[in-house]
Amino acid sequence: MTSTRRKFLKVAGLAALGWSVRPASRLMASHGSHGKEGLFMASRHGAPAHGHGLHAGRWVMLIDTKKLTPAIEKKCIDACHVNHNVPDIETKQNIKWIWSAPFHNVFPEQSHEFVPGGDQRSVLALCNHCENPPCVRVCPTKATFQREDGIVMMDFHRCIGCRYCMAACPYGSRSFNFMDPRPYIKETTPEFPTRTKGVVEKCEFCTERLAEGKLPYCVEVSEGAMMFGDLEDPESEVRKVLASRYSIRRKPELGTEPGVYYLI
Repeated sequence: MTSTRRKFLKVAGLAALGWSVRPASRLMASHGSHGKEGLFMASRHGAPAHGHGLHAGRWVMLIDTKKLTPAIEKKCIDACHVNHNVPDIETKQNIKWIWSAPFHNVFPEQSHEFVPGGDQRSVLALCNHCENPPCVRVCPTKATFQREDGIVMMDFHRCIGCRYCMAACPYGSRSFNFMDPRPYIKETTPEFPTRTKGVVEKCEFCTERLAEGKLPYCVEVSEGAMMFGDLEDPESEVRKVLASRYSIRRKPELGTEPGVYYLI
């Protein structure tokens, strides 16, 4: 074999190897040039789809219980569920990303007869995106994982339906698809993938919107009852509000360090 032929084969082999090991995020991003589906997939895996996306050291959410009303709660729930293709199943097998519940159910340790509003007050509940998420530790396939900014994610394709994460979550924030959810979706939103039977799902703090520089749907329609920001930024609005208002979190004694604060 001549020297020139050897050099040619060597260069060709290296080029083929370089193509085969392209990062998955790059492959998803290139697919996204043909539609929003690829754009969404790239943003879900930590690769910002746009340069103007929102970034934080630790994302947290604030819910002002004094500003919540049944009408606002419904707007938040509808905005989340419609845009994320959450099925409307009216049985014990219902799927929920965000929901309204009585204050004494969400905070049984904080309830007593002198709490303003008493049993009549309701609050919104959702995934707490804990700093120390037990769901992530128990998942055998890494289908649920935590981003560097604190958001706890779900990879629906990796989920095998073992439900270990549901057993580990102390907040009941995860739902399991016991049946095909698609027939229970009135109108599908094409920008977000539907799920299938045997898959766990939950709130993901609207990471697809953060990648586009937008706030989560629930925050956007909450009429000021919800806030979203960077806990690690001392100049952020959430830090200023937490410094000036009394707040509580769900089951802090467990050491999970929830990322959702309730202003009382």
